[in-house]
Amino acid sequence: MSTSAAHRAEEMTATLPAHGTLRGTSPDGERQVAGNGTHSMEVRDVHKTFGDFKVLQGMNLNFVDDAITTVLGPSGTGKSVLIKHLVGLLEPDRGEVLIHGQNIWDISERDRYELRKKFGVLFQDGALFGSMNVYDNTAFPLRKHTHKTEKEISDIVLQRLHEVGLDKALRKYPSEVSGGMRKRAGFARALVMDPDIVLFDEPDSGLDPVRTSLLNDLILEMHSQYKGTYLLVTHDIRTARKVSDYVGLIWKGKVVHYGEAEGAFNSTDPFVRQFLTGDSAGPLGMD
Repeated sequence: MSTSAAHRAEEMTATLPAHGTLRGTSPDGERQVAGNGTHSMEVRDVHKTFGDFKVLQGMNLNFVDDAITTVLGPSGTGKSVLIKHLVGLLEPDRGEVLIHGQNIWDISERDRYELRKKFGVLFQDGALFGSMNVYDNTAFPLRKHTHKTEKEISDIVLQRLHEVGLDKALRKYPSEVSGGMRKRAGFARALVMDPDIVLFDEPDSGLDPVRTSLLNDLILEMHSQYKGTYLLVTHDIRTARKVSDYVGLIWKGKVVHYGEAEGAFNSTDPFVRQFLTGDSAGPLGMD
């Protein structure tokens, strides 16, 4: 790791600027701004150890509302563990996890359960129930967490499945559809509760480049329509380049770079450049 990256990994507290990032262009050629500068999710000096393995080692991140943030990093650096902390499935050994300004470990388990309803999560394989068809998988959160009638649930589910292009797969089971369709069904299910925050854990895992690109288009389309704070963790640089307002790069449980996507992809830091270009030569080795 370069001297500058290592220094940041030890000392950096990643605080995003109080303005949106530039992503995309308007019809008149003006760059469009995403994000309003507030933070619905924060992690402050979070540490987590499993046995002798230190996974998170003082992680600090602020996620800007109504923006898409992508967190990148090699395998085993703590990306999925970060997601589990944000939804309250793991308690940090030290540090704070704040959702809408509230430390989720200062509240009761019942309140944390209620807070999780504000999240939509898309897991690597879609995490669909194999015994339920696509329709029932998508309807499951509404049936479990609301008192809506079946007519109301049907209206919402059919709308979401239409948006992700699964109108003709309602009665198919997860084993009967492709991996890309399972991801889209998982995305529809993640959105049925109108969440403030949507988390994507390796959404492109197992997909070919074309289907990855199509899923990225869908993520951008849904975010443009419904807004919300989106966090993607991934290894895929093309995904990060296509969808991100902000990019974070973590290494060995610490943040080595965090900021607007344009700045990340134009970085001159040797560690950041090597990871984002995929070069074999540089400070990032096999260990």
